[in-house]
Amino acid sequence: MAPKRGRTRVTQSTSTPPGVWLSPHPVPFNTVWQAAGAGLLHFLLAWGLWRRIALCRSVAMVYCLAAIVTYVIAIGLALAHAPLRFPASVVVQSLFQVPSCILLFPFLRSPAASALFPRPLFGP
Repeated sequence: MAPKRGRTRVTQSTSTPPGVWLSPHPVPFNTVWQAAGAGLLHFLLAWGLWRRIALCRSVAMVYCLAAIVTYVIAIGLALAHAPLRFPASVVVQSLFQVPSCILLFPFLRSPAASALFPRPLFGP
């Protein structure tokens, strides 16, 4: 059980600080608010997966698809030398999110995952 808790802490620590620390100082409130929201989303999703809540499994599948598509498009634009600037936090987060989503998505779709996540959002 300890490795999953450690993974949750790593996810939490890699989602919020880059958005705040890598932004220009003084940090605007909007940047802090967005980073806190993203960190809270990751924490709640990790907690729901830890508790094996079926709704969190569905949200995680959608999140993985969205993250993979978003970062593939961003990488494609960067490789095409598009005149866009990507914050350093996007690059750092993509290094963690893309590999984990690519590994996690096939498992979340599997019949084994369906058996692991039978618990409804509300109830015992």
